[in-house]
Amino acid sequence: MLDYFKFHHIGIATASIDKTAEFYVEAGYTMTTPVVDTIQDIRISFLRKNGMPTVELLEPVDEKSPVNTILMKNGGGASPYHCCYMVPDISMAISDLKHKKFIQLSKPVPAVAIDNHNVCFLYNKVVGLIELVEEQAENNGTDVF
Repeated sequence: MLDYFKFHHIGIATASIDKTAEFYVEAGYTMTTPVVDTIQDIRISFLRKNGMPTVELLEPVDEKSPVNTILMKNGGGASPYHCCYMVPDISMAISDLKHKKFIQLSKPVPAVAIDNHNVCFLYNKVVGLIELVEEQAENNGTDVF
């Protein structure tokens, strides 16, 4: 039923993108220029390395930022936050996940760090937090970046 989901990235909450990225850069990852997503109250940067999963670093920009909660739970240290999946139709994916007892935490909104593709978050106590990113028609199923 969910075989159309394609792994996109793992999100890591951090108090400092710059400090956390040092490890990944030393390990051979290339870092994108951080951007601020005012809709989600976060600063974001992606790290990529051939043959390895993409890592998204998320840093709070203010006290309203949703990543503050995970940082507080982990004593302020960096922590895995979510897995993201690319889907061709975000509404259909949300519906499919709701049938699997996921709770939708946000409505689909454009993500500045992912070329304004729609994203949303859902939660299931067995699986945890996931993000969906919607492909756009002109991508024809290719990776979003």
